[in-house]
Amino acid sequence: MDMAVDVSVIRQHLIDPEICIRCNTCEATCPVNAITHDDRNYVVRADVCNGCMACISPCPTGSIDNWRTMPVVRAYSIEEQLTWDELPAELTPEQLEAEGVGEPQEALQQVPAASPQPPAAPGETAFNSAQYGATVPPWSAAHAYTNLHPPKSPTTATVVGNFNCTEAGYENQTHHIVLDFGAMPFPVLEGQSIGIIPPGTDANGKAHFARQYSIASPRNGERPGYNNISLTVKRVLQDHQGKPVRGVASNYVCDLKVGDKVQVIGPFGSSFLMPNHPKSHIVMICTGTGSAPMRAMTEWRRRLRKSGKFEGGKLMLFFGARTQQELPYFGPLQTLPKDFIDINFAFSRTQGQPKRYVQDLMRERAADLAELLKDGQTHFYVCGLKSMEEGVVLALRDVATEAGLDWDTVGAGLKREGRLHLETY
Repeated sequence: MDMAVDVSVIRQHLIDPEICIRCNTCEATCPVNAITHDDRNYVVRADVCNGCMACISPCPTGSIDNWRTMPVVRAYSIEEQLTWDELPAELTPEQLEAEGVGEPQEALQQVPAASPQPPAAPGETAFNSAQYGATVPPWSAAHAYTNLHPPKSPTTATVVGNFNCTEAGYENQTHHIVLDFGAMPFPVLEGQSIGIIPPGTDANGKAHFARQYSIASPRNGERPGYNNISLTVKRVLQDHQGKPVRGVASNYVCDLKVGDKVQVIGPFGSSFLMPNHPKSHIVMICTGTGSAPMRAMTEWRRRLRKSGKFEGGKLMLFFGARTQQELPYFGPLQTLPKDFIDINFAFSRTQGQPKRYVQDLMRERAADLAELLKDGQTHFYVCGLKSMEEGVVLALRDVATEAGLDWDTVGAGLKREGRLHLETY
């Protein structure tokens, strides 16, 4: 007697490695933890993905929106996907028929996904901070141009500035880089990012892929009226476990000299954008180089204020670093008027002092944040290491709850109205 053959078919979700900029947006957004990555590719687990589409719209390049009709038994494993330099072609009708698959519409039969969330530990309730991150921009945001220069057609920028914006003499350097595009149109908005392609090849002889960096300058340029932008780049000298490693792109960028040419792709990002409404309030929460988009927003508001077009929207900044010496732009921040921006610093490694994180400062300022949460003109921006995201959103939840607000209602409103943006990596 013949054994039955499983010819179940899936429409397998795949990420195009040729245009992916490895920004981590998809992995951070996925509610079922179906996306993972190594040091080269982002990939989707076929047995976990449930086709919810939550990752599609936030992707800045469209690399996430790729699908292949596959017999379940031949679904591409993550091990295979991690080796790809380009997507495999769609299987032909003849190939599908050879696998025992009939008409292509059979692919509509989706294989049940795995459990969407790992179970919480006994006595705990799982908290998914990413579910509150908006994937739409504020209603008053300006129109963002994206993908003007894709990975296969980068443009060239010239380095016109490079200086260490952390205190000199410390190993953990962060550089402020200024790039000029000359006559090549490169319109950007606060909150967008670019990709820089390091020259050379990796250990496997493959060309380096682009690394993403948030833009640290406002829409009219690092120097007003010029077609230039700035970046905030930390020199990477160790990995997350503290082992020595020399980051390919970060060291390349930090070592650039004035006059050097750089291959740039982008711009990217159409949701992490500041509101244009002059009376809107902006709460910025960041660590380290996550300060780049916050600097852009603050500088644009400062220029509006100087021109007399600023109408009173509040600016509030929660900025964290290991030490004051490692905090980018510490000096310039001290010169901003206190009636313009409310600045709160958190240092986690100050000798002789208890560790303080941005979420600790948020709880200390709960009364002020509660009033801002009640105001529909308030927008929240979170940027920095992934490890900060949950603590920040939990702090917002606690502030709301203590003020008598229902967090489920508030959090859903912030997401729906494009007023809570999470950009962590």
